[in-house]
Amino acid sequence: MSQKLTDRQAIREWAEARGGNPVLMETPDGTSSRTILQLTFGQDALNAEGNEGPDRVDGFELVSWDDWFAALEENKLAIEVSDDPAGGNEAEFIFVPRD
Repeated sequence: MSQKLTDRQAIREWAEARGGNPVLMETPDGTSSRTILQLTFGQDALNAEGNEGPDRVDGFELVSWDDWFAALEENKLAIEVSDDPAGGNEAEFIFVPRD
């Protein structure tokens, strides 16, 4: 089973319980740019070799939760997570349209 999270506090609690941090990447999109959202899990990803600096992971920039939520809402997205207690603390999620 899965559940769709749209509430800021619920999303943040879910992510932080799994060691998640909010990250964004601005990418060119024709004559403008678009924002790509992601969550990164584990401090080791932030400290890995070749991560472009202390606040970057694979081109993504570590941002505040407020900035991340603003981008999530601007793109009319929610996250879908497993609510199966047998699944443990899996950090698996997908972005889905916000209804």
